[in-house]
Amino acid sequence: MQYRQLGKSGLKVSLHTLGTMNFSGEGFFGMAGSVSLKDSQRLVDIAIDAGVNMFDTSNAYTTGKSEEALGEVLKGKSDQMLVGTKVRFGMGAGPNEQGLSRFHIIHEAEASLKRLKRDHIDVYFLHEWDGMTPVDETMEALNTLVKQGKVRYIGCSNFSGWHIMKCMMAADKHNFEKFVVQQIHYTIEAREAEYELMPIALDQGVGIQVWSPIAGGLLSGKFRRNSSPEVSRHLAGWSEPPIRDQERLYKIIDTLVAVGEAHSVSAAQVALAWLAGRPGVASIIVGARNETQLKDNLASASLVLSADERKKLDDVSLLPLIYPYWHQCNSAAERLGPADLSLYAPHLASREPPM
Repeated sequence: MQYRQLGKSGLKVSLHTLGTMNFSGEGFFGMAGSVSLKDSQRLVDIAIDAGVNMFDTSNAYTTGKSEEALGEVLKGKSDQMLVGTKVRFGMGAGPNEQGLSRFHIIHEAEASLKRLKRDHIDVYFLHEWDGMTPVDETMEALNTLVKQGKVRYIGCSNFSGWHIMKCMMAADKHNFEKFVVQQIHYTIEAREAEYELMPIALDQGVGIQVWSPIAGGLLSGKFRRNSSPEVSRHLAGWSEPPIRDQERLYKIIDTLVAVGEAHSVSAAQVALAWLAGRPGVASIIVGARNETQLKDNLASASLVLSADERKKLDDVSLLPLIYPYWHQCNSAAERLGPADLSLYAPHLASREPPM
């Protein structure tokens, strides 16, 4: 297992994080599967044996039941096991039971600690943007939790680029703790994060932790033009991520399968290995319904893709530049920095050389 630094922090996290959204899953979150406490214990043991040192959950996953299950199965394990959880979504019908207000953040952090049976949260994420709460209030609440010792590091999830920078500016202005990680959806099919979020990771030291890295199974190789699995979260009504170009998706899957066959591994492993080599990626959240899925995902840590294989995967999945990026690529190419080039480099490489 590889261990990577989480953003600008000194914290080392395993390349793979075990996702626990389906621990005791039911209702909406049951679409991702429901893993019993006994089976959750087995998955955690397999992950730890493979070198995983971080586990991901949220207070919103089945209204705290995922946190409760994770707290139970980690009880008695090494205190070196890291836990990340989140706050933002509704935990009840009251007017202050959602959002990123000081009231809700501190209330839910204390509730999460009780469910997790821990005295601190290693990484506390803002699960989604809240445009109704001043960012100074939100960042002050997180800073308070860090100063109290209840939270070690802070991050955000599903923020746009300007949301992140607004929060970082507020933290800088008041000398508050800053985000060291952003948890985002990023796959070889869904590369929109490369427009803003990847450059921010490199420029600001807000490392990337990826959720749903094989798009809920879409990139596993089981979904093909003329066949699909009998059971999947997508067939059960799960709508994320949106697929806007089905033919492009199938071309990507075909390439993943071909590269996987060359290595005698699954398409899922190739998708995970591609992500592991992308700029700014610190950790990839892998979840599983069963032991077989988890062991296959974890095995991707040892898969090495050749430069030619990476180019094939890059070429089949590269997104077009939208404005203002195409204009910058055309007009500012001679003064682009490393963070800029994380987006522009493949587009510049494909250009015809000047006469």
